[in-house]
Amino acid sequence: MPLPRTRGKALRQRLAELRGPDVPAKALDARALAALAANPGCRRRAILDGAGVNKATLASSLGSPSVFGQSQFAFTRGNAFEAKVKADGGAELLRLAHEKLDRTAEPPTAAQVPDLTAAGPEGRTARTALALREASAEPGGWTLLDHPMLALDVAGSPAFLEPDAVVVHPDGSWTVVEIKSFPMLDGSADAAKVGAAARQAAVYVLALEEVAARLDPAPVVRQRVLLVCPKDFSNLPTASAVDVRKQRAVTARQLARLTRVEDIADTLPAGTCFSPDLPAEELSAAVESVPATYAPECLSACELAFHCRARSREAGAVTALGRSVRAELGGLTTVEEVWAAAQGTAGDPTDPAVAALRRAAHLRAEALESMAPRARTGESPCP
Repeated sequence: MPLPRTRGKALRQRLAELRGPDVPAKALDARALAALAANPGCRRRAILDGAGVNKATLASSLGSPSVFGQSQFAFTRGNAFEAKVKADGGAELLRLAHEKLDRTAEPPTAAQVPDLTAAGPEGRTARTALALREASAEPGGWTLLDHPMLALDVAGSPAFLEPDAVVVHPDGSWTVVEIKSFPMLDGSADAAKVGAAARQAAVYVLALEEVAARLDPAPVVRQRVLLVCPKDFSNLPTASAVDVRKQRAVTARQLARLTRVEDIADTLPAGTCFSPDLPAEELSAAVESVPATYAPECLSACELAFHCRARSREAGAVTALGRSVRAELGGLTTVEEVWAAAQGTAGDPTDPAVAALRRAAHLRAEALESMAPRARTGESPCP
């Protein structure tokens, strides 16, 4: 639900102050949203993304530069492949959509490609919604929306998203199209890359559903997206239909769990600013004023991961060991507490985590004691 105009204006002003004077906002894209949804408990990432802070620049200013991102070569190659797929009014793209998703429909011999240009993201979002409504109001033909603009409310802050394409089928239903430059070898692609693409596409599906919900009757947003990739080792496009129902449900649930951005902003000390031009100590204090929920998975999804990992290790937090270890340790939040519990100097003996640690420490001591005589005589510990 959008914020009231006065409240929304105040929030935007507050977020601009957090970002810093004259610092342009970094758009929150679907890839960042998917990563944010994977770690909804991280208030630090939520406020930085909500304020449009460039986390890569911030990480460099903090002395922990990020290596996260796409190479310039991969970026250029991806743009060239996308241009090839969309050439001739998207004829090849629509052919793949017909072949993989809608073979019962009439072949796309001629398709509408509406002009989506408008001023600013809000204007492009409105123009996209109008084009979708017009295409769904007159079913029977194919329509290709090239780089439409969608909006999604994320923790009280609007995020403008730009999928590669959206196809409107002859029956009026909508399909998200993801174009990637990694290859499909013998009809299948790298599972990890396909999973990342599916999570990204699920964000677009959620945004499309919000547009569809405002129409009467609401068009169907298909839960299978079209993933287009180069075939084998060539530059020829091929495609696969990817079911994103699971990713969509998980992403919707995780985004709903995010603390609203204005709630986080209200807890920050007065004058807090994340401008990269600030002195290192002042900038570090501002970042540390917002709690983070670090996990090793952040290394592949967040530009601030190295900074947060260093702070987590300094504090001896067990989260640095992984979410599964953290879940097993219950109320023990630091390595020091875990060690004390294992040694029997602290911790509640009735706590299952404490009991398991002491049992493991006892077994380890027994194993080392049994190996000691062999070590003294130089005998191999293995029979």
